[in-house]
Order: sequence, then structure tokens, then C-alpha cells
Amino acid sequence: MTENTQQQTAPTTELPTQYAPAEVEGPLYERWVERGYFEADAKSEKPPYTIVIPPPNVTGSLHLGHAFEHTLIDALTRRKRMQGYETLWQPGMDHAGIATQNVVERELAKEGKSRHDLGREAFVERVWQWKAESGGQISGQMKRLGDGVAWSRERFTMDEGLSQAVQTIFKKLYDDELIYRAERIINWCPRCLTAISDIEVEYQDDDGELVSIRYGEGEDSLVVATTRAETMLGDTAVAVHPDDERYKHLVGKRIKLPLTDRTIPVVADTHVDPEFGTGAVKVTPAHDPNDFEIGRRHDLPNLAVMDERAVITAHGPFQGLDRLEARSAIVAALRAEGRIVAEKRPYTHSVGHCSRCKTTIEPRLSMQWWVKVGPLAKAAGDAVRDGKVTIHPQEMEKRYFDWVDNLHDWCISRQLWWGHRIPVWYGPNGEVVCVGPDEQPPAGEGWHQDTDVLDTWFSSGLWPFSTLGWPERTESLEKFYPNSVLLTGYDILFFWVARMMMFGLYAMDGTPPFHTIALHGMVRDQNGKKMSKSFGNVVNPLDWMDAYGSDAVRFTLARGANPGVDVPIGEEWVQASSKFANKIWNATRFALMNGATVEGELPDPSEMSATDRWILSRLNKTVAEVDAFYDDYQFSKLSDALYHFAWDEVFDWYVELSKTTFFAGGDGARVSGRVLGEVLDVMLRLLHPVVPFVTETLWTTLTGGESVVIADWPKDSGFRDAAAEQEIALVQRVVTEVRRFRKEQGLQDAQKVPARLELAGTALAPHEPAIRQILRLQPEGEGFSATASLPVAGATVALDLSGTIDVEAERKRLTKDLAAAEKEKAQANGKLGNEAFLAKAPDNVVEKIRTRLAKADEDIARIQAQLANLPQA
Repeated sequence: MTENTQQQTAPTTELPTQYAPAEVEGPLYERWVERGYFEADAKSEKPPYTIVIPPPNVTGSLHLGHAFEHTLIDALTRRKRMQGYETLWQPGMDHAGIATQNVVERELAKEGKSRHDLGREAFVERVWQWKAESGGQISGQMKRLGDGVAWSRERFTMDEGLSQAVQTIFKKLYDDELIYRAERIINWCPRCLTAISDIEVEYQDDDGELVSIRYGEGEDSLVVATTRAETMLGDTAVAVHPDDERYKHLVGKRIKLPLTDRTIPVVADTHVDPEFGTGAVKVTPAHDPNDFEIGRRHDLPNLAVMDERAVITAHGPFQGLDRLEARSAIVAALRAEGRIVAEKRPYTHSVGHCSRCKTTIEPRLSMQWWVKVGPLAKAAGDAVRDGKVTIHPQEMEKRYFDWVDNLHDWCISRQLWWGHRIPVWYGPNGEVVCVGPDEQPPAGEGWHQDTDVLDTWFSSGLWPFSTLGWPERTESLEKFYPNSVLLTGYDILFFWVARMMMFGLYAMDGTPPFHTIALHGMVRDQNGKKMSKSFGNVVNPLDWMDAYGSDAVRFTLARGANPGVDVPIGEEWVQASSKFANKIWNATRFALMNGATVEGELPDPSEMSATDRWILSRLNKTVAEVDAFYDDYQFSKLSDALYHFAWDEVFDWYVELSKTTFFAGGDGARVSGRVLGEVLDVMLRLLHPVVPFVTETLWTTLTGGESVVIADWPKDSGFRDAAAEQEIALVQRVVTEVRRFRKEQGLQDAQKVPARLELAGTALAPHEPAIRQILRLQPEGEGFSATASLPVAGATVALDLSGTIDVEAERKRLTKDLAAAEKEKAQANGKLGNEAFLAKAPDNVVEKIRTRLAKADEDIARIQAQLANLPQA
């Protein structure tokens, strides 16, 4: 039904009795790497399929989020490789500026040193040393998971090639006047001592205080409210709305600023909401982004009153105090002067924190480098609107447009030592020179390079093309750009995806960096709660891999992956996936021992039994189904489809229905053995991208092929047999009904029961041996008495239960259960018939009672049927 072009050797049926992942996975992965299966050839004539790894931080280790994302990418690339594509999964790591510098600074602190003790050059050398010794442990963990990446192409965002790419695009943007230097309000971390971008600020509700302060005297006074009283030392105005009648007499006047010797003007600005608070706001242009804009409109001075560590620098009694110490001291001083009109504490409000160290962010006026994102962001939005790039799932488009259509200029400079240093030199007479990668920086007395480095996202934004050799027009760039798909979490849609879109379109002549953006959700615990160290629910995926095998972890993650939706995961689900891997192993081992083979052509359907034709029909439907789900990034659905096909249809039905054929031998066994071999061959290839290790071992054992990694991806042959599917559906119905009846009668699964099967004239007749085998039904024999008769699917199954159950004891038990069900029904009917109760009871309570009534009706019908089927005394 399908074709495999690999060279094959004589298959062996020898498999260990137990599957031991720990013994299998490591050696298999090393073999794959040694044979170069994951490498990509730019000279190949095969069509390209390219995916980049979202580069993990060099400081990181594999967490469940990585394992989840890598599983999905690996599944995509393994399938495409099997489909005949020249597949490149590009690996690499991000230098993670702030995070890495923090790690190394902590190491220095243990030695009683700071980076300033070493100096810039020696400190950077120390970071490189740390990377060589301790960084990048995630690579080994990726191998544990089975990531099929092209290791020979591994890149680092600070390697020589990527450094050239960074310098090239900086120079190009600078020359095109899309990079500029300006003094603006930025997010400043007083702990990391650097600017950070808007998207690196995490907002959370903190308890603070809201203080209302009277500025000015008598009729020339007004009240402002603030949560940051310490910033009043930098106030240079009070603003009111132009149409606010309460303050029209004050606009243009100057009023006394408390605790200082200064007076400040009252200005009218439409930014002020007259309905909020008192309708008057203090204006601190050097310490608030909105105030900065008001200050620009009214030509107000920018008065900075805090240094880089958020310590007060303004002259007076508060100089030298930390911002929080100053806040309390200033409120106390204002209270002593009678300036406090109202105080509210705790006052819960949203406060920005550094995503790296969790320190409260301080808005600060600072000279920084910026990217003018307007034209770049428009191109990034148009690429999606014009259909050049597809976002999946489509409902995520709105979030993307909300972001790129409202982007502010991007602050790209960071006050760090680890990172790509800004390629700008300053001369003794105010000269500013941007230097490209092939240019020599200016030399001579007074020339010096900018001390800042670039935001990490600046270099990772170049990842789809810088890793392929850009700015050189390399063979790899020509072959593998643009990427086929970017698969990443919706949480970095703004951090990383938008930046790659802007830079890719800009640097690559309008060609977007990928055709499709496929977004997935976040991994959560089994209760849907975010995984966090503070919650105590963080899981190390390596622990689960050690306990259950990498395939089990991968299958669990893939089975929970619905596009754009968060993924709950618990250990019991991994245990269940481990059982699935063992089921595949044991069932394949049984099949191999009982004649399953891939040798020779597949028999003609005319030689096959209905059971054979049924499983082949279901197989091809599954191939088509799985392909459709892959193309729609429906990992959960394709995993479910494979699970139910393998476990339910192949192992639980086909193998069981075929046992009598195998045991009988002859042509029937030969045909079914070849059919089962075909089914296992295709099924293992379908499963391979998600569970690569167990399928590799089983497939090579079954087929003698070199590796399933390079096997052909199955194709739907178009074979369908509706009649066979209907016929086997009847068999399944009979077996299911008799199994249910046996269970209700308290019979053990292995307990044999005499039975007469009246199947003549039905499609069930050829299946009598199989039905008897599965249900443990013995021939009638002498003295057979049909004590129970089950009409099902146009046939009748008569059972002799005499001697197998205590009829009277069973009758008493069922009678007692029937009475309880009838009592439950009466109580539910009583409440639902009570108008007074229905008028007062909440809807959910009424619905519960209706559910109880329906359940009672079902129980009554079931028990009455069981009583009727009991043998008569």
C-alpha cells in the first residue's frame, strides 16, 4: 500500500522482552548524529524546509517549555525529512546580555570582586571563559530529548559571523536614518544598572500609598495625588485640562513647590483627565514618560533628582536617601507642614518590575540609542495583511496587529559590558562616526567607542538570516531563506517575532523571514496553574525522562498541544504515555513472533479477509487524517489519532481478531502476517516524528531498513473498503455487548462460558472463531442450557450461565440496587415537581437534580435488563 525506497537487510524478529528507554535512547541518538541524518546540504536539489530553534539563553537549562516547543519542532522536521525535503533545523544559543552578565557578576562577588575591579576587557574575557566551562548545558539536554538539529551549523549570537551581521545592519539602519541617539524617558533597572525595553518590564499589582498633596497657598493652591512622592523634588509644573473651570484662574501662574525654594508654573494640557482625582497632576518630565511629553509640549525643564541606583541627588535633607527611604521621609515632612490632604494605604496599583531581577523599574531620562520603528513596523504588519506571512491560529493575528501597529521607537542600547558593543566612535570635537564591519574605526587622541552594548533582541532578531551567513550571499542563505515556519510561544510574539519580521523584511529586500508563524501556548501544571518556583510546581523534564523515557515525555507534550492554547501536564499523563510506548513494544514483539512481515508484495485484496481489508482501510484513513492535522499544526489531534489507531484498532481489534487466523496457519496466516507487517511499518513511520526512539528500534527490527529517520513518509494509497469497515463494526458491536453483559454478571475476563452463536445469514458468520476466541466462549456441548440470550446486530448470542454465577445472590443484589435507583428517582421527581423549590433554587442546583434524575432512569433501565437476563430458577 506504501513504498519505502531504503535498502533493506533481512529483518530480525528478536526483541528484548521489555522496552528499556535508558538503554536505547542515548546510543540511538549518537548513531543518528554520526550518520549525519540531521545535517542539511545547501547543494541538494531537494526542496528546502527550514526551521530555526528559538535560541535558548546560554545561561539556561532545559525546562518543560523548551521540551514542549522542541518536541513540536522536531516532529515537524522529522516528518518533512521523511517526505523528501532538505531539512534544516538550525540550532544555537543567545548570549543573553543581562542574564549572563548577572551570572558572572555573582561569581565574582563570591571572590569579593566586581566587574570594575577587572575592567571591561578582562570582564568580557571572564564571561567567555564562563560560557566555555558552564554555559550551554542545554545542548546535552536537547540530545536527551532527541532534537534532530544540524549540530555542525550551531551558532551563537556573539560568534564572529553573527557579530558581523549585527554591525552590518546597525550601519545600514544608521545610514538610512532609522537609528538615532536621543535623550528620552526609558525603563531603568537600578539593580542591573541598564535601560530595558518595554517588553522586558513585567507589571504586577503592588501595595503602595496614594498621597494627596496641596501645592501653593490660599486661592492659588491645588491638590495633586501621587504614589511616588519622592519625585516631587523634580516637579517643574502642575498640569490641568484647558477646559477645567476650577483652575482657569491658575493657568499661567506660578505656585510654590512644597519643601523647596522653587516655584513652578500651572500649565493647561489636554492629556489631563479632569474627571480623574482632583483634575490636577504634578509634572516630573525627567521621571515619567507622560510627563516628559507634557514637558516637551510646554518647554519645561527636565530636572533629574535620582542617580542610576535610584538614590536622591537633589540638594537638601533628602539627598543620599534611597527612593523608598526618601518617599517616607518626604511624606513625613509634608505632613509636618500640613501639606498632606489625604493618605490611602495600602493602595494597590500596577507597578513595573525588571523581568530579570524583579526590581521595581524607575522611569529615567537618559541618552540612549533608538530604532525608528515606524516604517519597519508598517512593513511587518503589511506582510501579514497581504498574505505573505500566515499567523496560525488566525485569531492571534489581532494581537500581532495591536502590537506592530502601535510600536514606539525601540531603545536598543544597554549599559552593560557583555554584548555587541555599539559600533559608533566619538571624536574630540563632537564628531560621531558609525563604523561598518569592513571599515577601520577612527584613531587618534580623543577618539573613543560608545560604551553601551545592544539589546539582546537586536541580534536575535537577525537569527533567520544571520545564521545562514548574511550579509554574505551564501549558498545556505540562497537555499534555506526564508524559513518555512516559525514555531514559537505566543508569549514572545512581541519580543522576538515582530523584531525578526522587521529586520528580515528590511535586510532581505522585502522577503519575510518565514512563510508561517505557528504559535503555541504555555506549559502549565495538571491543574492549569502557571509553573513557578514560588508555587513549588516546576518540573525538571530530565527527571521524567529518567523515569519514563524521552518518548513518553514527548508524546505527553504533543498530545496536549492545541494551537495557541496553554498545555496542562501532570506526571500521571507521562506514566500513561510510557504505557503506550510499552504497548507498542509488546504488541509489535507479539506480531513479529506470529508472522508479521514486510517481505514480498502486499497480497491482492481479493486474497484478504474482511478483517485485513478493514485495517488497511482504517490505516489509509489515518494516514490522510494525520497529514491534514500536521498541515494545520494540530499536534494534539494527530497524536490522538495515532494513539487510538495503534492501541484501539491495531492492537485491541486487528491483532485480537486475527489470532485465530495466525494460530490456524496456512494462506490466511500468510496473508494476515503480511498485512500486519504493512500496518506496523506504516504505523511506526507515522509515530516516529513524535516518539522517535521506540519507533526506530521497532521499525528497523521489523523491516531491516537502515533507519526510520530517513524512511519514506507514508502516503495514502486511496484504498478504502466501506463494506469491510461496516462488517467489522458489527463484530465490534457483538463483542462489546457481550463483554458488557459478562461484566454486569460479575464474570472474570478469562472465565470461559458455553455459548451458542446464531450468526447464520449475517456478515458475522465468518468471524465466529474470532468472536469465540476474544470472548472466551466455549462450544455448546452436551447439557447446554441457554440461560441468557442477547440479540445484537441481527444475530443472537445464547449463554449458559448455570454454574458460573450464584443466580439468587445476584438477583438479590440487583433488586437492592433497583430499589435504591427508584428511590433516587422518586426524590428527584419530588423536588422537580415542587414549584416553590424551583422558584427559589439556583439554576445550577436544579440542573444537578435533573442530572440525577436522568442517571436514575439509566440505572433503572440497566438493572431491569440485567434482571431479565438472569437465568430463571
